[in-house]
Amino acid sequence: MKPSKKTLLALAICAPILLACADQAVNAYEPVDGSAAAAPADAPVDTTHTVTADIGADAAAVSDAPRPSREPDVIYVPTPEPVVDAMLNLAGVREGDVLYDLGSGDGRIPIAAAQRFGVRGVGVDINPVRVREANANAETAGVTDLVTFKEADLFEEDISEATVVTLYLLQSLNVKLRPKLLAELKPGTRIVSHAFDMADQWAPEQTQEVDGTRIYLWTVPER
Repeated sequence: MKPSKKTLLALAICAPILLACADQAVNAYEPVDGSAAAAPADAPVDTTHTVTADIGADAAAVSDAPRPSREPDVIYVPTPEPVVDAMLNLAGVREGDVLYDLGSGDGRIPIAAAQRFGVRGVGVDINPVRVREANANAETAGVTDLVTFKEADLFEEDISEATVVTLYLLQSLNVKLRPKLLAELKPGTRIVSHAFDMADQWAPEQTQEVDGTRIYLWTVPER
């Protein structure tokens, strides 16, 4: 049975609409501009190898952890491994150093320093969940004999034994921390900060661009 002229006309009218709907269904998960949903080729890749512990929201280390003694000063954002390496290099970390990471998060900077240079490291973080995560990562990395993580307020912790200090805070917190750094640290101690300087309070000796961000170096002067 041949279709009638009315049926053929209806199909001719509806076909473009059906094709357009099918195309929209295929592309439903693409961005509005039609570009591919995959990350761009030059997007930074997290290549961190020092952190391996899986501390998720349901992990015991999180679920039964006490709350911090006060609200953390910053939201935790991990430092990418290329930046970690660059910070250690800029600080000239070497055998015999003692590295303090103030706001140590998952512990990747002290762990990397222990793995690369065999130096002792201390991480200070006010969040007990981050401290547990850092300790788990240190155990997995096999450096618990070299690194220690403390649940403490970085503004109150004694840091006088450090020869290298690493920071990833905020500019305002760096400025607030500056008097403590100058008062407690020995002359010659190197300080490296990821992303934030100390405004007009202390000019950095060196600045370096790495992995789309900036790192800063200061050395504690003679008194």
